[in-house]
Amino acid sequence: MKQFFIFLFAIVFYLKINAQNSNDIEKIGYLLTDALFYSEKYIIPITDAAVYQASSGWVLSPKKREKWKLNLGIHTNMFFVPNNDRNFEIKNSDFQFFEIEGSSSVIVPSALGNNNSSYLIGELGGEQVRFKTPGGVNQETIIYPYLQAGLELPYGFEFIGRYSPKTKLKKGNYQVYGAGLKYNLSQHFENWETKKMHLAVAGIYSNADVSFDFLDINTAYGNLGINRINGIVDTWHLNLIFSKEFKRLDLNGNFIVNHSTFKYLVNGPKGSIEELIPVQQIINELLTRIEKDKINTIFEITGVYHINKFALQSSFAFGKFANLNFGVQYQF
Repeated sequence: MKQFFIFLFAIVFYLKINAQNSNDIEKIGYLLTDALFYSEKYIIPITDAAVYQASSGWVLSPKKREKWKLNLGIHTNMFFVPNNDRNFEIKNSDFQFFEIEGSSSVIVPSALGNNNSSYLIGELGGEQVRFKTPGGVNQETIIYPYLQAGLELPYGFEFIGRYSPKTKLKKGNYQVYGAGLKYNLSQHFENWETKKMHLAVAGIYSNADVSFDFLDINTAYGNLGINRINGIVDTWHLNLIFSKEFKRLDLNGNFIVNHSTFKYLVNGPKGSIEELIPVQQIINELLTRIEKDKINTIFEITGVYHINKFALQSSFAFGKFANLNFGVQYQF
């Protein structure tokens, strides 16, 4: 990687500027390497959490209903921020360009953490580079509302759709949307309907987008323009849902396996250094190195209480993380 940066920045600098110090080319390479290291530690906890937030509360009931029946609902999702993922330790030995101001190591918040901050410093072009480490959501729970709809189709299928407006967090934004199909399996088993038991399988796609203020770094060659970072999570969910009816109350058990693809990028206004170096493009290419597909297994317990055409739904999903979901649905 060292050779890559030296080659890249040698071309840019020698064609466009006369560097104040020949070491600056290599230093900028190290600076961007440090930014990549910090990005990974900072953003991954909240994109992992986004998988759980996007997995919960999809299925009102595995029961087969009359075709073309429609239900519309308003939901509130509550994700409980785990202590273990709220911060991480950095040491001077982790960096090639920066060092921690006044210390050899420090605990800093991830995107799920509090608003504490420290300073990292370095030297470029004969001037000090100093920036404040970014804070996290600074919330015990992450809460966002969304709309959901389900339309019963022929042959025991149901179409499900979900959309949330962009939700403002204390230090960022969150948005999710998705759609899927549910298929009732218990229609093929004799006596299940008479016993008021239901079984279904569902395939669902969701897209979650989280964004945060990030590293506002000024140098002798201009601002780097990496002050906004996005984590985009595409997830395919496979659900196996069982329910039992008790008069007005339905109890559902849901086993979820999902496969998530993660994409990270810095965006927002480009820094003044872009006149010399395409920093955003370089960082985004480097961020592909931390993109990994992940598989999660999640268990969910749901209670649904029916009042005439209204259904009050509460779901608790758990695995690596815990997530609570409340909804009110109207069944047409």
